[in-house]
Amino acid sequence: MTDLALLVLRLGIGVMFFAHGLQMGLGKLGGPGVAGFAKMLEGMGFAPALVWSYLAGYTTLIGGLFLILGIAPRFSAFSLFIFILVAAYKVHLSKGFFLQSGGFEYNFVIASACLALVIAGAGKYSLWNKF
Repeated sequence: MTDLALLVLRLGIGVMFFAHGLQMGLGKLGGPGVAGFAKMLEGMGFAPALVWSYLAGYTTLIGGLFLILGIAPRFSAFSLFIFILVAAYKVHLSKGFFLQSGGFEYNFVIASACLALVIAGAGKYSLWNKF
């Protein structure tokens, strides 16, 4: 049952990050794309914003896809863990914990799930364990 639970966790977190990667990296699903996301990052003090936009967009896109497939699961989950920590720190921390105030509650749950995958790995239902 543990392997099935890890599959469910990987798919849930992977799909969420992949969808955000489509928005930030490719401008799909109503997202801003790299240029639009760079403008937002520039307003938060990231420099050079375009570089950070590509890094964030493609980390979420590729990291999410890799989690879905179970490829390099610990590295993928760790990369996404770092991404969500930066988002929590730069955007949400000053607003407190709870989501209704714009706080980092949601980021905390996502970071916890990523950290669990870093610790546990992908489980047997993954491409990583097929080769």
